[in-house]
Amino acid sequence: MLLDHSPFGSGFRSKRVFVTGHTGFKGAWLTRWLLALGAEVAGYSLPSSAGPETVRLPGGVTGFFDELQLAQHIRHIEGDICDFQKLSTSIREFQPDFVFHLAAQSLVGVSYQWPVETFQANVTGTIHVLESLRQLPGAVVAVIVTSDKCYENREISTGYTEDDRLGGHDPYSCSKAMCELAVDSFRRSYFSDHRIRVATARAGNVIGGGDWCIDRIVPDCMRALRLGKPIAIRNPASIRPWQHVLEPLGGYLQLATAMEQNPEVFCNAFNFGPDANSQRNVGDLVEQVFQHWPGSCQNLSSPTAQHETKVLTLSTEKAKQLLQWRSRWGFERTIFETVDWYRRHHAGESGEALALSQIKAFQSELDSSSS
Repeated sequence: MLLDHSPFGSGFRSKRVFVTGHTGFKGAWLTRWLLALGAEVAGYSLPSSAGPETVRLPGGVTGFFDELQLAQHIRHIEGDICDFQKLSTSIREFQPDFVFHLAAQSLVGVSYQWPVETFQANVTGTIHVLESLRQLPGAVVAVIVTSDKCYENREISTGYTEDDRLGGHDPYSCSKAMCELAVDSFRRSYFSDHRIRVATARAGNVIGGGDWCIDRIVPDCMRALRLGKPIAIRNPASIRPWQHVLEPLGGYLQLATAMEQNPEVFCNAFNFGPDANSQRNVGDLVEQVFQHWPGSCQNLSSPTAQHETKVLTLSTEKAKQLLQWRSRWGFERTIFETVDWYRRHHAGESGEALALSQIKAFQSELDSSSS
């Protein structure tokens, strides 16, 4: 299915787009959206069943990517982001117009267990992408996705801006701050002529249908509700900037087209997060989930648990002012669309049909606001 209209114009139609981490939750949603925009997509990632966060689903499906059968519609390359030779060869042979780098070890809890692997995947992997871009003979636009956790967190309620200090307590957060520094170094050292146009995107907590990852609150909720069990909550008071997965993905697409047109302004860092009303604690999120799928919860918080940030919010004023980007679906709508996907999927509806329906609905709102 090709979408009739696009807020990005024809910016991705017939363009060659290389996506790392395309077998992950966000990567699969982005790949499906790009295909709907008429792009030719190549994806580079570990197999969808390779990560420590993998949960095998009924019928042998290992994740959203497999369910969407995306490997049949793109150039699907299985490889480790730390294998520089394979990655650089794959990018050079595809000769992309756009690159979206999402491949990462994305879990705070896993980073405590596997710090070396986390730094290798996130930092070394990002440097490998940057060096692969540097070796390309032609122009390319690249969005490097990091995280809202790249900031030195001071447990403040005001949103962090793109100029705030980078840092990180846990290995995952620290690795994302290091990615930001690496991108800035390559931009200053090698990409100042804007032949290679690079920006970083820092997104808040992303939720939506098709996420089956362990150690994430929404997938944990959905698994418990499907089984009729209480939802285990570790940190009910922790505040996060919840947003539907399509919100930041739309921002990444918009940022890429803006860089292509005006690199002087847009080749830097951008936050993509929800409005203040959507920056709620975990307990609020679970209660909102129960509005659409009744259940119960169990508080498993512990004073001896590993450190996790209690308050984390973003300022998106820069994206609003320069990109005219804004969050479309508020907290209640985000929870509804997320739970609706899982409930209907649990009832037997196709995950791909549900995803395409939500992409079309979301993009129609982008179209109406940009017209």
